[in-house]
Amino acid sequence: MAIFMNDNAFHKKGYEISTDKQKLDFDLIFNYLDKQSYWAKGMPQEKLRIALDNSMCFGVYKNNAQVGLARVITDKATFAYLCDVFILEGHRGTGLSKWLMQTILAHSELQGLRRWSLATADAHGLYSQFGFSIVSNPENWMQIHSPYKKD
Repeated sequence: MAIFMNDNAFHKKGYEISTDKQKLDFDLIFNYLDKQSYWAKGMPQEKLRIALDNSMCFGVYKNNAQVGLARVITDKATFAYLCDVFILEGHRGTGLSKWLMQTILAHSELQGLRRWSLATADAHGLYSQFGFSIVSNPENWMQIHSPYKKD
């Protein structure tokens, strides 16, 4: 994989990407997913806690304050599903999403996977830069989809 973003350039601006779950700002993550995302509205807090606990979480921080997130659901051997990717509005347009993707795909525990998967309604341009493409055989994929409902 070619290097798209220079880690040191982000570090000099006070940014960091960490997989340390102790650093995650649960309230910020829940608020974003519940109120701003199109994919997770209505997710109960207890479901989000379980999801974070059972995923590889890549938090994006500026001066130790969380400004983004990506979750990877994986067996670390054959498959990974990328989800809940966001950068807060005030930090968009700076290359953070590209840096986040580069960091995730280069992570030592995620090497040699046979398949990566994700779903997006509006970020095809970002993900295609990293090798993702439209599923060529969607007839082979099946799902059970049970959207969260707000009370």
